[in-house]
Amino acid sequence: MQGELKPGLCHHFEKTCEPRESAAAVASGALNVFSTPSLVALFESTALQAVDPLLGQGLGTVGIEVAIKHLKATPIGQRVRCTVTVTAVEGKKIAFVGEMWDEQGKIGEGTHTRYVVNQAEFMARIGK
Repeated sequence: MQGELKPGLCHHFEKTCEPRESAAAVASGALNVFSTPSLVALFESTALQAVDPLLGQGLGTVGIEVAIKHLKATPIGQRVRCTVTVTAVEGKKIAFVGEMWDEQGKIGEGTHTRYVVNQAEFMARIGK
């Protein structure tokens, strides 16, 4: 690994909730609000963006664990943002804590773990 991949590293990401991310669209509910699976994806994506640019060529990360609380509903079309902080780097395992907000306040919080892999070797192992 290269760069400053260490505890305390923070990254922020913001986006607009899209109709394809609603609970109704992803079949996690019947309502047209930002879905829990989409909240998880926002968390994972923000963590990925935080660390993958710091890795050597051919390396990437895969998510291996997510624990999240979805605290309130967000209407489709609203802006959402996520902040992640690296809490630990143990060999190839990277731990994060994250918080998510919409335009009215906090909508989620949780922890996430990613594992550094050699992308070519990983794909060869799973048989493409």
